[in-house]
Amino acid sequence: MDMRGTKALLSMLEKKGVDTVFGYPGGSIISVYDELLDSSIRHILVRHEQCAAHMADGYARAKNQPGVCMATSGPGATNLVTGIATAFADSSPMIALTGQVAAGSLGQGAFQEVDAYSLLMPITKHSYRVLDVNRLPHAVSEAWEICQTGRRGPVHIDLPIDQMNADIDESLLDGRFGVKPQTEDLSGLHEAVQWIRDSKRPLILVGGGAIDASKEVMELARIMRAPVVNTLMGMGVVPSSYELNLGPLGLHGRLSALEMSTEADLIISIGSRFSDRTYSPHDRMTDPQGRVIHIDIDPTEFNKHRHQCVNLQADARKAIRALICAMGSAPMSWAQWTEHALQVKRAHVCDDDRCCMPIAPQKVMHEINKLIDDDTIVTTDVGQNQMWAMHYLNIEHPRQFLTSGTFGTMGFGLPSAIGAKAAMPGKKVMTITGDGGLQMVIQELATSVAEHLPVTVVLLNNGCLGMIRQMQKHYWNGRYSAEVLGDDPDFVTVARGFRCNGIHVERPEEIGDALRQAMDSDVTTIVEVMVDPEADILPMLPMNPRIPIIKGDCHY
Repeated sequence: MDMRGTKALLSMLEKKGVDTVFGYPGGSIISVYDELLDSSIRHILVRHEQCAAHMADGYARAKNQPGVCMATSGPGATNLVTGIATAFADSSPMIALTGQVAAGSLGQGAFQEVDAYSLLMPITKHSYRVLDVNRLPHAVSEAWEICQTGRRGPVHIDLPIDQMNADIDESLLDGRFGVKPQTEDLSGLHEAVQWIRDSKRPLILVGGGAIDASKEVMELARIMRAPVVNTLMGMGVVPSSYELNLGPLGLHGRLSALEMSTEADLIISIGSRFSDRTYSPHDRMTDPQGRVIHIDIDPTEFNKHRHQCVNLQADARKAIRALICAMGSAPMSWAQWTEHALQVKRAHVCDDDRCCMPIAPQKVMHEINKLIDDDTIVTTDVGQNQMWAMHYLNIEHPRQFLTSGTFGTMGFGLPSAIGAKAAMPGKKVMTITGDGGLQMVIQELATSVAEHLPVTVVLLNNGCLGMIRQMQKHYWNGRYSAEVLGDDPDFVTVARGFRCNGIHVERPEEIGDALRQAMDSDVTTIVEVMVDPEADILPMLPMNPRIPIIKGDCHY
């Protein structure tokens, strides 16, 4: 029995468990939109295609299931690029569907034609172009597996309109299409155990690759009683409340994490990339004999740190479980090192309840900490707001803190929050953003209202591009350029114009009540907090090793 290609596409997605697609229609994808009317899949109409990708990304991160976004050919496809690249950089599983001109018109400069297949190949795990409708089941089935196999990431499928409108034999939809299994290599396991036994100052570094191995990471941490630090993407894998969690490492990480990293003689890295923002000359091990046990599913991430190393290539859960088994029952103890870590943590208590004018961003984080619980998801934009959140928020669970790490995409906060709310409607969702990032995507307030996806928007308004200003202040002798946003709009009025709520906060004692009102509201609410434009997120680790760490009066 034959069925139309558009129906076959949606039928296959339904069978995969897809319940939501984020997108924007256009001529070359309109036949799929017609088929959606008879589908169980919910379509969320965004106001800009970039935000469709960010929403699918937020959905995937919150639900641990691939997000799906869809756009038409030409500008629709090119508008998806930033969101797809963000998901690729942060290993977020996604299926990106793009309409395309008819297969016979490719290369002839047809209306809204662009080579999306080639354009998206560098920022996806794979890109498909369905030049024959009979190959559609192959593309969909493999894309679904590839985006979740090994190191996760987005996969793109380009859909020429003539092929999607053609008929396909329904029996082809049940074909079995294989993806090569992920390679593994745990041959260094016993050497890793010996290194652990030989070490005097072991440290566990947790990255985003450990997000689904929280239980195993905690078991290893408790067995060893070793201090733990995390990357930005590893927030929540180890609860903030865990006594030996020293907090985030890196460019704007905590001094406690920095101190323990430099003093360690062995780092057990789980799902961390050793990126330049996490592991720099200022927070790398100073011991010339320092070693690394690196657990990662992606072998291309190995050997970036330039220490002697044992690399264990496998899924984090499997590798940690194997490591624990290989360690056996013989007791391990580093009592002096463990006590030192606890002393360091006590010396850098990270909570700031200062009530000053203008409002300190630290105070906003303090008030947020009072309200977030196990049923709260926090997303962030990029810039100072992101680093305030990373540095000060108490995050207890994986997938509770969603942010754009590697790509650093301004505008990620609001749409990813909407996507997370679509994925987890029973949870409260908050995004922390700045006046720069919010204005890139503010039109998606309309999406949140139209689709009944209320989120709380905590807007740290300092009237400038705060991170740019901070860098120019410290590294460019205070020569400020293109960092003042000028006359910001009246965000409360704008919010109300989108049929959202808006609350303006100018005094620190107003923050708590405003946040509670917003989180209890059944519509999206902007809480605009006027914060100190001179506030710096410190410490700040310069990329140049010859420039000292900028601490200011920071003791965190």
